[in-house]
Amino acid sequence: MTSVMIAFTFPGQGSQQPGMGAPWREHPSWELVAEASEASERDVEHLLLTADAEELRQTRNSQLATYVSSMIVLDAVERIGIEPAFHAGHSLGEYSALTAAGVLSFSAGVQLVTERGNAMQDAADETPGTMAAVLGLDDDKVEAACRRIDGDVWVANYNAPGQVVIAGDDDSLTRAGDAAKELGAKRVMPIKVGGAFHTPYMAPARDRLRKSLAETDLRAATRPVFANIDAEPHSAAGDWAGLLGAQLTNPVQWRKTLHALDQAGTTVFLELGPGTVLTGLVKRTVKGATALGVNSPADVDSLLEDLSHASETGAVAEGELLYAIERLIVSPATGVFEPAIGLEIGTSIDRGQLVGSVGAAEVRSAFDGSLQGLLALAGERVTTSQPLAWLRAASVGIP
Repeated sequence: MTSVMIAFTFPGQGSQQPGMGAPWREHPSWELVAEASEASERDVEHLLLTADAEELRQTRNSQLATYVSSMIVLDAVERIGIEPAFHAGHSLGEYSALTAAGVLSFSAGVQLVTERGNAMQDAADETPGTMAAVLGLDDDKVEAACRRIDGDVWVANYNAPGQVVIAGDDDSLTRAGDAAKELGAKRVMPIKVGGAFHTPYMAPARDRLRKSLAETDLRAATRPVFANIDAEPHSAAGDWAGLLGAQLTNPVQWRKTLHALDQAGTTVFLELGPGTVLTGLVKRTVKGATALGVNSPADVDSLLEDLSHASETGAVAEGELLYAIERLIVSPATGVFEPAIGLEIGTSIDRGQLVGSVGAAEVRSAFDGSLQGLLALAGERVTTSQPLAWLRAASVGIP
């Protein structure tokens, strides 16, 4: 019998795609877009719905769009009661992970990501560079290929066994790619990005970001976040200013992060956000783990059943934070919460049943199940999307 532990993982720049927000437009979590537009002073809805591939490829656009997209998915997953044991994010995705873990508020995350994207765009414009993926070569040989040439090229991402990303100026990158092929690389694939990220070329962006981080309220994490720099879990608020600054000019240790999550007991890696890059990296790196992705409302609808399959071979251990059979009823508005008369623990709740009100707004259950508890008190002032009650779902067969 094995237990199930979930790690939420969040993708980075490059996962964005035109129209990625369209499936979410009618979902309650779409309300985050207006908040993001206000916090960033950008038209985030345009980026998620109508921006073309070339516009989204610009660093200042791709980072903001990807972050907000991941936050929409996170909000949708939290609404059905799924909680993780750990968080991690690839490069930009680390900001999503920190928001999910409560280190950053959503508005602070939007503002930091906006400044990060602008700073990296400016640094790349000042010192042009690009990136390429080296496939089928061990890490140490990729490092050797970079050292063999007299130029500016460095390892930027250690992603998975046989997949390492290098970055630098165009000429140096080409020559390092040729050296890698001589050492046995199967392929060297250019990556269409606007700069040499996670290298010394990003030093000006790092310095700008440090100033913003010094002015940001960073809080202790509710769940450990595994950092890109050292692949170690961090919960202390004071750790993150240094880690996020260093991240811009140092390689992402994603392969080590996946192994560290595995060693910590993770059995389900759940990618939240556009694309499936991280899901693929898990499958290449961690044997026996379940890798799932959520990037549309349809994925949310099937998630509980997918998680139930992952738990069929073992029991869910108490405290290990898999709430696959539990679903949250959240507030539809901001106001004073009043539960419906007669609600008691164990009460059977039908889909659409009235369970209370928030101000003038009715609170109705989106699920069938039995009431396990109220998460807000009668007369308490609550905000939109705040959990009010939780159910044990009747439709998911996990013992």
